[in-house]
Amino acid sequence: MDASTVAVVIEDDEDIRGLVSTVLEQAGFTVHAAATGLEGIELVRAHAPIVTTLDVSMPGIDGFETAKRIRAFSDTYIVMLTARNDEIDTLQGLQSGADDYLVKPFRPRELRARVEAMLRRPRAIVGTPPPAAAPAEPLVPPAESVEQSWLSHHGLRVNPEMRVAELDGAEIELTRTEFDLLTELMTAGRRVCRKPELVLALRGETHMSEAYVSEHDLRAIEVHVGNLRRKLGESATAPRWIETIRGVGYRLTAR
Repeated sequence: MDASTVAVVIEDDEDIRGLVSTVLEQAGFTVHAAATGLEGIELVRAHAPIVTTLDVSMPGIDGFETAKRIRAFSDTYIVMLTARNDEIDTLQGLQSGADDYLVKPFRPRELRARVEAMLRRPRAIVGTPPPAAAPAEPLVPPAESVEQSWLSHHGLRVNPEMRVAELDGAEIELTRTEFDLLTELMTAGRRVCRKPELVLALRGETHMSEAYVSEHDLRAIEVHVGNLRRKLGESATAPRWIETIRGVGYRLTAR
């Protein structure tokens, strides 16, 4: 089965589990559902879904721990669902590896819109080049062509086509969202990327003039940048790569 049409729903409330499953099935997914975190982890391992929805409050291990364990082996898009609207929950959820966060009760069309927005972004797993069709010409592309596809800054390199990020020659493990965010910043260079601009870029809605950006969306960008810095080993007060423009957004540090 094509993994791009598979979704996993992890939710202990039977009614909500059924609702989320129905929304995703109507969007064209084959859905596998679980009532606990441990069951959900095994479903993700078995079916390699493109999208996983995950409840925060569950019996046994909670959604935060479940997300961490899933992220250890899977690059599935994770949307966390919770009845709590505290900022600390949003922060913890995104730090656990979630790509997005919805507060219950949510509208079914909102969930579907969030999932569709994520799927507009590249689906290749970070660090794994997508399979290529057999070319008629030489199998190895010209060295200059490969090199031109890399974006570089102070020892940090990103190849958007291959979905690979390297730091000082070593590959970095990033989530899809972190990789997409880093690519946006690397592409922009010293131009300041405003937070709303980054939100729309991650949604694939850059050219939509009336797209809505919430405070939650802006906070999520801050958390994703924080996660990215942590993986790069960078200090926000003395950045090597990503400079914060207070109250505005981010840009690359000066060369």
